Amino acid sequence: MSRKVYLTTTLAYVNAEPHLGFAAELIRADAYARYRRLLGDEVFFNTGTDEHGDKIYRKALEANESVQTYVDRYALKFKNLITDLNLSEVNFIRTTDPHHQVAVKEFWNQSLANGFIEKKTYQTKYCVGCELAKTDSELLNDHCPEHPNLTIELLAEENYFFKFSKFQTYLLYLYQAQPNFVIPEIRFREIKSFVTSGLQDFSISRVKAKMPWGIPVPNDPDQVIYVWFDALINYLSAIGWPNDQASFESWWPVIQFCGKDNLRQQSAMWQAMLASVGLASSKNIVINGFITSGGQKMSKSLGNVVDPVLLAHNWGVDSLRYFILRELSPFEDSDFTLERFRDSYNGELANGLGNLTSRIIKMAETYEVKILPADLRPAGVWLLDDFFAEYRSAIEEFQPNRALDFIWTQIKEADLYIQNTEPFKLIKTEPAKAKEHVEYLLGALWRIAIGLEPFLPETALKIQKMIKRELPLEPLFLRRD
Repeated sequence: MSRKVYLTTTLAYVNAEPHLGFAAELIRADAYARYRRLLGDEVFFNTGTDEHGDKIYRKALEANESVQTYVDRYALKFKNLITDLNLSEVNFIRTTDPHHQVAVKEFWNQSLANGFIEKKTYQTKYCVGCELAKTDSELLNDHCPEHPNLTIELLAEENYFFKFSKFQTYLLYLYQAQPNFVIPEIRFREIKSFVTSGLQDFSISRVKAKMPWGIPVPNDPDQVIYVWFDALINYLSAIGWPNDQASFESWWPVIQFCGKDNLRQQSAMWQAMLASVGLASSKNIVINGFITSGGQKMSKSLGNVVDPVLLAHNWGVDSLRYFILRELSPFEDSDFTLERFRDSYNGELANGLGNLTSRIIKMAETYEVKILPADLRPAGVWLLDDFFAEYRSAIEEFQPNRALDFIWTQIKEADLYIQNTEPFKLIKTEPAKAKEHVEYLLGALWRIAIGLEPFLPETALKIQKMIKRELPLEPLFLRRD
């Protein structure tokens, strides 16, 4: 029976070029979306760009551009990732879209009417990089650990506040009722600890005279809505809320992919906001680790930022998808170096998958062997077979690396089968037996290609076409030294 599945990444903040960390988030979400579609499910896959806030306003001023021109230019670069990373059937939303702004204002009005928004004067320490207020305990030497190069600013002004402090009991109950709400468990423990320690109301507007780039607060033209409050609502506006209630109800709740720097916003602040307007919580929050480079956090100042588009162009998009999905941990921080990427490409793709495919297809063509009809089943049928139980479990636990480990075990077993049976020798003495072995290997290769479909879609399709003789034998990955 077909099910509806709604999943989303965070929205990319358009103050810089696309980076490898966001590309990884997109690719992981896309692999999950492709898997669910192969099972016959209907999937709404959402991503987009977050285009308001102080950082973007300042960046546009530095570039001597109008803010709208600035965000239009950067939004296009992020939209192009759909093609650059070979993403499948993606909804792309911008927080400057008119229908999103309508939803934000309606959300504000409902939360205000329910008594969860109030106006008051406050003073706080503020990190422009995070666009968040910071307590002293969150600072290191009076700097934000995430943005140590930026000066913490002191803000003192009259703003609107969201009554986050009212939701401690609700959130703790939510976490108890949904034991897999935040994945992985280590991040779930972190957010439980944060909420248990007590919640403080947070500012959800800015004075327009100081920072005019944002959605106006309804009925108060002197204030604009805080960027985080605005951006999170895209998860609702993307599926029709509030105007198309039928569409919204058919898709909600959502599975959210995000980085660990979004833990508080996605799994606590956003869930409280939803409750403030009477909406159900998200389904899952999947928290990814950071990608480092040579053991250091990627940053422009260190010169170690990796361009995912250039990497995909130079090495092939499936090579990039493979490295992200198998070689990087989905939940812990993982290191990227070009040397490690090259070693993985040569060892696992060129020498591993590519070499096995070439050997099997060449034997099948030479000995005139075709795959058995029983093996030539479509992906949706095969993936529900007991053979793929371990693989399914890994993907459904949001661990694509484990699913690809399963596929590479099949690759190694097929290599060992060739080594043990030696059909290329047996063809001279027992041709019928040799052809049986090649039939078995074609079936094994077909199952490998089926398993690769969510992860390396172009490669999977090439293998399947070569098995069916719809495409001549060609190298999948050329070794590069």
